[in-house]
Amino acid sequence: MTLSTNVKNALTPTGRLRASINLGNPILANRDAAGLPVGVSIDLARELAHRLGVEVELVVCDSAGKSVDVVTADQADIGFFAIDPLRGQGILFTAAYVLIEGSYLVHDGSPLQRNDEVDNAAHRVTVGKGSAYDLYLTRALKSAQIVRALTSPAVVDTFIANGDDVAAGVKQQLESDAQRLPGLRLLPGRFMVIEQAMGVPKSRGEAAQAGVATFVEEMKASGFVAKSLAKHRIVGAAVAPALA
Repeated sequence: MTLSTNVKNALTPTGRLRASINLGNPILANRDAAGLPVGVSIDLARELAHRLGVEVELVVCDSAGKSVDVVTADQADIGFFAIDPLRGQGILFTAAYVLIEGSYLVHDGSPLQRNDEVDNAAHRVTVGKGSAYDLYLTRALKSAQIVRALTSPAVVDTFIANGDDVAAGVKQQLESDAQRLPGLRLLPGRFMVIEQAMGVPKSRGEAAQAGVATFVEEMKASGFVAKSLAKHRIVGAAVAPALA
């Protein structure tokens, strides 16, 4: 694909492609043994910068909420987020490139056995502040109380420290925490599927959005996203279907 000069100018006003990277979602980004950010979102950012003929600058954040704020405030040119209507007030999204499951985690002794049992006034549900799970559950849960941890990786530690009833988040993160800490289990199935997309500040306009959207479709169709997930040994995430 060839990106037009107008798209390049809209995406790189500083002469670089500034990419907001959320380390709060281990499926998208993490740190390697040297402490450097790695993951599918970094791979996509570098590839887009290559096609634009510019250098990439990683703007690293420790939570989805901060990453969203950086892009909304025009402090980054692209970001990697779960599609959500609230975030859409300041960000123009592409179609999804990856689908991720959201799950619930409880204590071994919890009477909860199914996802549909969670929404009860007696239950406190811990979730990462500003995460896609927070935004979704704020709308979906009618009775349960939501407790917000500072970041998604801090959810399970906060859940244990507070003595809360349920932790909610990325299935793979919760599975990792359940292996790290005794006495925890995941409820079967999922309570939501998250569509992870790329996004640009709304101020950049629809042409910039369309250019990045075309890039995302090519990255899915060419196998780039699948190869990146495999390279980083990510399991439980699926490449999103092509845009109809």
